[in-house]
Amino acid sequence: MTRVVVAIDGPAGSGKSTVARGVARELGLHTLDTGAMYRAVTLAALETGVALDDGDALAGVARGAALELDDGIARLDGRDVSRDIRGPEVTAAVSDVSAHPQVRAVLVERQRSWVDDHAGGVVEGRDIGTVVLPDAVVKVFLTASDGERARRRGRDEVAAARTVDVDELQAAMTARDRADSSLGRALRPEDAAPDALVIDTTGREPDDVVAEIVSRAIAATR
Repeated sequence: MTRVVVAIDGPAGSGKSTVARGVARELGLHTLDTGAMYRAVTLAALETGVALDDGDALAGVARGAALELDDGIARLDGRDVSRDIRGPEVTAAVSDVSAHPQVRAVLVERQRSWVDDHAGGVVEGRDIGTVVLPDAVVKVFLTASDGERARRRGRDEVAAARTVDVDELQAAMTARDRADSSLGRALRPEDAAPDALVIDTTGREPDDVVAEIVSRAIAATR
């Protein structure tokens, strides 16, 4: 059987997680949220008191942490931290952790190992189609308007029973985009891999986007 790898890139709030789950369900694959991996390492660093400006120490945390990430569930050293990694403290610190190339090098290797262990999968995050899995069968870049991205994140926060101001959330997302952009990470359609399917999800139903990607995946594996 051909190993099927679908790489989904895009900024926060573009619909990556929802679409990745839908594509995985349709294709019978597992999903990996690479952002959750960075968040889990950030949580481990915060809990152990590792300085966020010490790239080598943070890489050691990334290397030593027992991470299990599958289909939306994140476990750190055996405990479910799926909710903890979405909290404000981790959210405020994850950009600092992911800024270190030492950390990214460790986690990119772990992400590639995850794909090998699962014989494929749907992997979402930043730079998946350009850096992590440049040989993916299907590469997708999702985008959406800034307002739509903020509204979606706002709904996620409300669903998690956290109070949020959409304007403040949009400002925080802009700051995160700026930080990621300074690292050369893929945030805009022009940053996507040349062979990526670019989809603006603004105003589109998730099932419609999922169907478009699944169609591309089926055609690519025939």
